[in-house]
Amino acid sequence: MSTEPDMLVAREQVLAQIRAADRFLLATHEHPDGDALGSLVAMHGILSELGKDSIMFMSADEFPLPYEYRSFQLEGMVGVLPEDLVRRTVIFLDCGNIDRNPAQELLAGVHLLNIDHHHDNTLFGTVNYVDPDASCTAELVWDLMRALAVAPSTEVADALYVGLVTDTGRFMYENTGPRAHVMAAELIEAGVDVDAIYRRLYEEMPFAKLALFARALGRAERYDDGRLTVTRLAAADYAAAGAEESYSEGVIDLLRAVQGTRVAVVVRDMLAEGKRGARKVSLRASDDEVDVSVIARLKGGGGHRRAAGFSTELNDEELVEFLRGQVAAQLAATPI
Repeated sequence: MSTEPDMLVAREQVLAQIRAADRFLLATHEHPDGDALGSLVAMHGILSELGKDSIMFMSADEFPLPYEYRSFQLEGMVGVLPEDLVRRTVIFLDCGNIDRNPAQELLAGVHLLNIDHHHDNTLFGTVNYVDPDASCTAELVWDLMRALAVAPSTEVADALYVGLVTDTGRFMYENTGPRAHVMAAELIEAGVDVDAIYRRLYEEMPFAKLALFARALGRAERYDDGRLTVTRLAAADYAAAGAEESYSEGVIDLLRAVQGTRVAVVVRDMLAEGKRGARKVSLRASDDEVDVSVIARLKGGGGHRRAAGFSTELNDEELVEFLRGQVAAQLAATPI
């Protein structure tokens, strides 16, 4: 955790509002990943343990969740904003940009706590506890839990561990520091079954996901001596494989692992109602020489330095030209 003065002030302000308020609404970004869901569920459990009235909000079109996250306990989840919203303290978790949540009404809250670790967070809260040095948002929730003297239940510990292990890439990404391992050790002591969580997240793959991977890998293309590796998934690929939209998760990690790749890209059709016709572009960088969040922000997206994304209506040729230009520009600007 950062020790910057402004960060410490924000942390204390968050703790003060949690202690003082009685009613909360928790939210995260659309298409939530393991850190978003883990932080959401853990914070709800912590507030409930403190005797607070806490509800979690997610749009109905986020369900069903990806198969690896369906074991989360979601008691207290609502799909419609409550009538007493203006009297609730709203906590956004793992959301770098308010535009990534469909419920813009949440901005009307008098108290809006923004808890996140994205370095490009737009600081939309009335209090912004944003620490880019944290391995994940779950690490910040864990830190707040300790400051509030709350002992984690099994459900809270599991949720925090899911957030930690997924956002650090099983402790292999560059954001994995000593504090992440301290957090893991404490959560294991609290009762986390590491083997069960690992199998749930990474080994219980539906065959349809394997079939979708085969289609994605079969059409991977490389540009500029392999520095850019791109694949595409169309709606027809999901239908042929019998796959859900979330089954494409993980393809990009295989592309990034290919020797010589500096940036890996997965371009996929969006299947949800109201989003058909648009495509999602996911970006992963192999090192810090290319900041893919900069590329994503140029198209209205965002994310981390090494993991980001945006939506686009560009055709394949236009998109590849844009990506090649951006990657080349950043590499050319890197000091030798």
